[in-house]
Amino acid sequence: MEKLKYFTNNRFTESAADKFYKVYDPSTGEHIADCPRLTLDEVKQVIANAEKAYPAWADTPVKNRVQILYKVKQLIEKNLEELTLLVAKEHGKVYEEAKGDVLKAMEATELAISTIITTMGESIMDASKGYDTVMYREPLGVFAGIAPFNFPAMIPMGWMAPNCIAAGNTMVLKVSGATPMTSLRFCELYREAGLPDGVLNVFSCGKEEVAELLINPAIKGISFVGSTKVGRHIYATGAANGKRVQALCEAKNHALVLADAPIDRAAAGIINAAFGCAGERCMALPVVVVQEEIADRLVAKLKELASALKIGPAYDKTSKLGPVYSPEHKQAVIKRIEEGIAEGAELVLDGRNITVKGFENGFYLGPTILDKVTPEMDVGISEIFGPVLCVKRVKDFEEGLKVMNASPFGNGSVIYTRSGYYAREFAKRTIAGMVGINVGIPVPISVFPFCGHKNSFFGDLHCLGKDAYRFYTESKAVTTHWFDEEEAQSTKVSTWDGTI
Repeated sequence: MEKLKYFTNNRFTESAADKFYKVYDPSTGEHIADCPRLTLDEVKQVIANAEKAYPAWADTPVKNRVQILYKVKQLIEKNLEELTLLVAKEHGKVYEEAKGDVLKAMEATELAISTIITTMGESIMDASKGYDTVMYREPLGVFAGIAPFNFPAMIPMGWMAPNCIAAGNTMVLKVSGATPMTSLRFCELYREAGLPDGVLNVFSCGKEEVAELLINPAIKGISFVGSTKVGRHIYATGAANGKRVQALCEAKNHALVLADAPIDRAAAGIINAAFGCAGERCMALPVVVVQEEIADRLVAKLKELASALKIGPAYDKTSKLGPVYSPEHKQAVIKRIEEGIAEGAELVLDGRNITVKGFENGFYLGPTILDKVTPEMDVGISEIFGPVLCVKRVKDFEEGLKVMNASPFGNGSVIYTRSGYYAREFAKRTIAGMVGINVGIPVPISVFPFCGHKNSFFGDLHCLGKDAYRFYTESKAVTTHWFDEEEAQSTKVSTWDGTI
């Protein structure tokens, strides 16, 4: 079993901590590593290292900063297979999903390489007679990233680090103690690419030490992905301490299936969205709202397709559904299924008692389908984060839209229909940030923001897209006036009245 170190000043450092997170191989159930929970003094030192590195990094020309990221992108490509297997091993995503996690990190790194263009300012010559104004975008200082367990490559090393660093900031990145090894391997790639000391720092710690990130004056902004309860606290506390915050939180995404939808195609898309990554993603599709007249046929098809999914270890390329990430989470999901049954939901497919031959100690759950979930049942309202699909039945489009919009969350929403009218109405009236029209997982490519609504997001600027470089920079407007020879000799003071 490996005892992990943390990364700061381009070195892997052993922690003095006496508390650790267990890192598992979910496919086997084996305890493979211990991740240190840094002490408060160590967290403060990591922040100090990033603060010390900031001035020189901010003064580094942007073309030089992005060249390092270009090398990082090349190294991700070179080490794609290794990184994929590492994600699969420590998280439990099946091979293709783990590969997608890494490729999304590479895609976001490619976006950050364009920082030399996206952070260009604006200017007006003769804003007033003889006065020129230029607006620059500048870095702010040290940013903190707080990343979850479920995307150990894409979120910390795609959504957070590349754009922050490319803009000229430094970063202290608190990763999940359950899945830290992928991010630590990325640190080696950044170091190999030539990133200077202190620009990127990666560690894990407990909530008491995380509190330091929210109040330390050196931290100028915080990017968070996790639960709504914690995200709301981070947003409120960070903002109260003068920091900009983006908090991406929970979801309970819904799909509306109308009677005119092609059932086989819709069911296939729903299965992929509901059970991919074992449901452990904030853009999973855990709820289907279906018109009553086709509900029985759709549920039967969903059961058929879900029952055919091959459950197995993450690094077996033929597996279609891998384990959940920890034994505690497996039990939590089982508890939620049982609560749903107690609420009155009809159990169509039961995934609670699954074992995989040769991997009996792995944290496996099969796909579970609960039908006739009513709007007041908590199983269809709160996030489960597991391979559980709830079916809600409605009479028509209007009732379906009402049921969906009643959700307290708003990351994504989907409609399956052949009707252009209802598709347009849905896109206009659904309350969610990412909308799919016959698309099960409507996550846009990284040039667009990942834009949740309602209790799925707190903040003003989302991650990715144009929002990302705005979040990691601030505006500075410089107005310039030069005297001509006659004016320079005059004792009369020339002033700008601010008019254009």
